[in-house]
Amino acid sequence: MKLTQKEFEELVVLALRRLPKFFKKKMKNVDVVVEDRASRELLLEMGLRSPSELLGLYQGVPLDRRGFYYGNVLPDKITLFQIPIELMCKTKEEVEEKVREVVMHEIGHYFGLEEDRLRELEND
Repeated sequence: MKLTQKEFEELVVLALRRLPKFFKKKMKNVDVVVEDRASRELLLEMGLRSPSELLGLYQGVPLDRRGFYYGNVLPDKITLFQIPIELMCKTKEEVEEKVREVVMHEIGHYFGLEEDRLRELEND
C-alpha cells in the first residue's frame, strides 16, 4: 500500500491525537518525524541488514533515566519509516493500524520500556 507523504503524516498525527491523556500529559520536548527509510549508516549502527527491519526509532533519554540535571536539551525524536511500514500493509486501514502500533512502541521507549518488555506487552 503506497500513500503520499502527506497522507502518511496525517495517519501519524491521528495516532498521536488518539493517545491516552496520560501519555500526552507526560510527553514533553519530543519531535515525531517521518522518513522514507532508515539510512545505511543507522542500520549498520543498529546491527540490521535491511531497511524493512526498522519501522520506527526512538532517540533520546528515556523519561525514567532523567535526573535533576536534565534540561536545556534538544528534543527527543521519534522517527517512523514510511516505506517499510507500507510494505507490510495491503490497505490504508492496515497502514493506519501499523502506524498506531509503531507510535505506541516508540513512546514506550520514551517512557523507559526496553525492547523485550515492549514485545511482551504487544503480544498480550
